[in-house]
Amino acid sequence: MNANAKLYAQNDNIVRRDIADETILVPIRGNLADMQRIYALDPVADFIWMQLDGKQSVGKIHSSLMDNFDVDAKQAALDLNEFIDKLLQANLIEEVA
Repeated sequence: MNANAKLYAQNDNIVRRDIADETILVPIRGNLADMQRIYALDPVADFIWMQLDGKQSVGKIHSSLMDNFDVDAKQAALDLNEFIDKLLQANLIEEVA
């Protein structure tokens, strides 16, 4: 499958919270080690996080990044793929298609 056609969805065991001027992801279930991790998101990462709904393809998220932030296509693709890889490694998202 083309990488741009892949779909990812947020893990149901993760909640997003805005606290002061920061957006964080907090595991709410799982083993104790996972629950002690909190993930801070910058505005671009938060934008990507909100798009990971299992319905929008990586290609669509890439286009949205370029529409909403001052970034060229190559850098947007690199950043998006790197962030998705990190989310997958941390079990914060899962591939749905």
